[in-house]
Amino acid sequence: MSILDGIIGPIAKLIDKIIPDPDARDRAKLELLKLEGSQEMEALKTQMAAIIAEANSNDPWTSRARPSFLYVMYTLLLWAIPMGLIAAARPDMADGIARGMNAYLAGIPEPLYALFGTGYLGYTAARAWGKAKGVD
Repeated sequence: MSILDGIIGPIAKLIDKIIPDPDARDRAKLELLKLEGSQEMEALKTQMAAIIAEANSNDPWTSRARPSFLYVMYTLLLWAIPMGLIAAARPDMADGIARGMNAYLAGIPEPLYALFGTGYLGYTAARAWGKAKGVD
């Protein structure tokens, strides 16, 4: 099974679930088939191959970097649930926690945020360049 078959099948199933109108669904699938031979599909295929290669990598830093970052973000978002409960029971405590977190985050020097952003974007750009050149 080629990567192309692996992309079109799931997208077609997704179209079936998302678009309720049969005529619109058929038009979307027809556009997908037209897209199959185009440069856009080739680009999508290349991106999917890179994602699959990273996910299957034996290097734990490569295969877990993005999911780990997402887990941190999920944790930060889900922390709103216990904070809501704390705010309902003890609003002064919740206010103190929020002020403490804001003070901590404000205490991190701006250059450190810039360094993190530059490193993250630089890593992404370097990976994309390496993959485009076939080095990575």
